[in-house]
Amino acid sequence: MACMHDHSCEEHDCASDWSLYQHIDLPKVSALNEAVPGSVKSVFKAWEQRLSISEGHLESNEGDPELIVFIPFTSDVKIKSISIIGGSDETSPSMMRAFINRDGIDFSDAQSMQPVQEWELAENTQGLLEYQTRYSRFQGVGSLTLHFPDNYGGDTSQIHYIGLKGEATQLRRDVVATIVYELMPNPSDHKTRAEGGGGLSRVE
Repeated sequence: MACMHDHSCEEHDCASDWSLYQHIDLPKVSALNEAVPGSVKSVFKAWEQRLSISEGHLESNEGDPELIVFIPFTSDVKIKSISIIGGSDETSPSMMRAFINRDGIDFSDAQSMQPVQEWELAENTQGLLEYQTRYSRFQGVGSLTLHFPDNYGGDTSQIHYIGLKGEATQLRRDVVATIVYELMPNPSDHKTRAEGGGGLSRVE
């Protein structure tokens, strides 16, 4: 389901409303079927920069409009909505399918797997249209994979901006991993006094 803002973004700071931009692990963002390697990183930007084209855009290879975008986060997040700005001349994606916490999805996987949610996309050149998630299904999201299977008829698909809104936990994922590691007992770190003597022996 898509909805329009109920306020003017010229008068309201949309960037401060639940933006997850700062929680995206940008160096690890990747895409499949991108014409220019690494160009997917350019579509993640602050709300006020959403219409800027100076940093480039994501485009699929000629004659193949399908795209997959993998978005990891620095902390677990809850995603409320997704905004997509596509290209002109029928290059804007016409559908979006979402998978959560599934690394390494390729086109075969995406076509055969059931998404958490999918949306029919409108051509949204100003980025004022948001697609609401089924919020209860988008809790504890460590990574989000977006599959764009088709467009409006162009030879390639173009994406200029992907915006995500929601909430993030205060604990970074690398910190969580460290805590989990520390909670796992390591026999070499625990010693007990040997029976019948004053020395130490390892716990086996």
